[in-house]
Amino acid sequence: MNAPAAATGIAVDPVLARFVDEEVLPDLGIDAGTFWQGVDGIFAEFAPRNAALLAKRDALQAAIDDWHRKQRGKPHDRAAYEHFLREIGYLVDEPAPFTVGTRGLDPEIATMAGPQLVVPILNARFLLNAANARWGSLYDALYGTDAMGSTPPGGAYDTARGAAVVATARRFLDGAIPGWEEAIGGGDHAAVAARSDTSVLFMHHGLHIEVLIDPSHPIGRDDPLHIADIVLESALSTICDLEDSVAAVDATDKVAAYRNWLGLMRGDLAASFDKAGRTLERSLNPDRPVGDVTLPGRSLLLVRNVGHLMTNPSVRLADGGEAPEGILDAIVTGLIALYDLRGLGRHRNSRAGSIYIVKPKMHGPEEAGFTNDLFDAVEDLLGLERNTIKVGVMDEERRTSANLAATIHAVRDRIFFINTGFLDRTGDELHTSMLAGPMVRKAAMKESAWIRAYEARNVAIGLACGFSGRAQIGKGMWAAPDRMADMIEQKIGHPQSGANTAWVPSPTAATLHAMHYHQVDVFERQEELSHAAPPPLGDLLTIPLAPGTNWSEEEIAQELDNNCQGILGYVVRWIDQGVGCSKVPDIHDVGLMEDRATLRISSQHLANWLLHGVCTADQVDASLRRMAAKVDAQNDGDPLYRPMAPDPEASLAFQAARALVFEGLEQPNGYTEPLLHAYRARVKERDGVA
Repeated sequence: MNAPAAATGIAVDPVLARFVDEEVLPDLGIDAGTFWQGVDGIFAEFAPRNAALLAKRDALQAAIDDWHRKQRGKPHDRAAYEHFLREIGYLVDEPAPFTVGTRGLDPEIATMAGPQLVVPILNARFLLNAANARWGSLYDALYGTDAMGSTPPGGAYDTARGAAVVATARRFLDGAIPGWEEAIGGGDHAAVAARSDTSVLFMHHGLHIEVLIDPSHPIGRDDPLHIADIVLESALSTICDLEDSVAAVDATDKVAAYRNWLGLMRGDLAASFDKAGRTLERSLNPDRPVGDVTLPGRSLLLVRNVGHLMTNPSVRLADGGEAPEGILDAIVTGLIALYDLRGLGRHRNSRAGSIYIVKPKMHGPEEAGFTNDLFDAVEDLLGLERNTIKVGVMDEERRTSANLAATIHAVRDRIFFINTGFLDRTGDELHTSMLAGPMVRKAAMKESAWIRAYEARNVAIGLACGFSGRAQIGKGMWAAPDRMADMIEQKIGHPQSGANTAWVPSPTAATLHAMHYHQVDVFERQEELSHAAPPPLGDLLTIPLAPGTNWSEEEIAQELDNNCQGILGYVVRWIDQGVGCSKVPDIHDVGLMEDRATLRISSQHLANWLLHGVCTADQVDASLRRMAAKVDAQNDGDPLYRPMAPDPEASLAFQAARALVFEGLEQPNGYTEPLLHAYRARVKERDGVA
């Protein structure tokens, strides 16, 4: 470890120091010594505060655990429980009515409604795909998925399916832009935003639809209007994720992530890959000209930092301990974003001159206030005006959702979104109320009273704080990327709920989900909902306890196998290959997008059932071994895969999965990161991976 010039307290891993000093600072004209001295000061001020906030989390959890121990055997007293939570400071007073004061927001955030992608920042190809997903072919999305009710046949182009695609796309246009055919023929139409020799651009509900005209195209030549494709404005924004979807445990991993963010901000990120025996190159799309109009060619890029919990050996504090990773992320991602703010990249990201940082896993207003102060300090370090760095608040922890208005108030002049995170929120629900009793089965959790209150309160409180037309209200991920027909049927519920963005797992899904924002005028819907009161806090605090535990042995075995298969399927890739997010086959061999949030639910659910005697340790161990064989079979075609079942004791991935369950009670707030990082570091050391 090296002590940077003029820094007295921190030691920086040479890999990170060289990256910052040689690749980032020179083109920005920032002196390395001055920069690192400022970084040193930020860690000196904020690392102790970070530690104090984590200690408060532990103290609150200990008090809640003690409450449930004393209440054991008694009926749950809702009023007494809420009084107790206020008494210990878990619940705080609501602020007086207020309106958020964020300024300098891009229209993709404030005044447009559409899909949002979340992509692991360590995968350059995925990053580029997501950034370029601002525009997507509706024809391709319909043809290549089950969106019309059936999967595409293999082999050559199927003309019957192609005709069905054209008919489906025309029905969509009929609904969004009645009379569009006359406009294609040259007639006047209020929705026409621009024309060129090869296309007509429409605008509806703030989103663009481009109809491509080409009589020589294989599709266009047989179309009565020579339409070759219909292109939808799709992923308005993309979260480049340093958190739940990546495995970054040391300076080498962190620099790989930061280097990709740098490539995006400079505009020179590129990736090559093999497809059907050909090497293809991918880079960022330029802006999109249509007639006399030029539209953004890329998603607005946001970056999700790590939360307050984790530390990383990239930087060590004066006492030798690892520095808080979230502080490091704020400094480095903010620094790199200067390339965009100063116009040093090939493309502009934020035309409004803002940096968008999503902050996950904050517990309540005090932690949000800490983030606000941290961003103040980073702005001062970088010479930025106050509130240039915007913050997106993930409403995914129980203490945040129970104090949402106060949390928003703590960052009221820099907040740009709130987004529900059902999966982490469920994991926190399980851990917070772990000692209250056995919880319902995992599938039944989605029907719990607290979830309905949680989703509705997020919208209602956001609207009451003046988000409409000023900031995003978001909803969570569609986790089944191969089930687009189901997504089209169900995910329209997100814009109908008043959310002006929702997460999708792929560029194709973004294009299909974009149709929903033409069917629903979100801002009109927000106006309708703005007069409704949020569900009562008591509903949100309803603990999802099982009314009884008389499940059959078969039902218990099913639940154990389902949880164990999900844990192992995700953990084995994380630990052995450093893959933080991927499409993992579930117990029924259906591919689902998995990340640490889903892992948190499964591991905490098993820990809960073990604690309350619903199952035994032997049953869990047997299920883990049984499911290890299934996961091995599901990964049989992966040459990098290391089987677990032949020797579970020798598999660090299997041991990590087991520890997540059997040590689940001791994990801070039920988070999986400490164990995952520890086991991944052991694998890297064993394999000699830098």
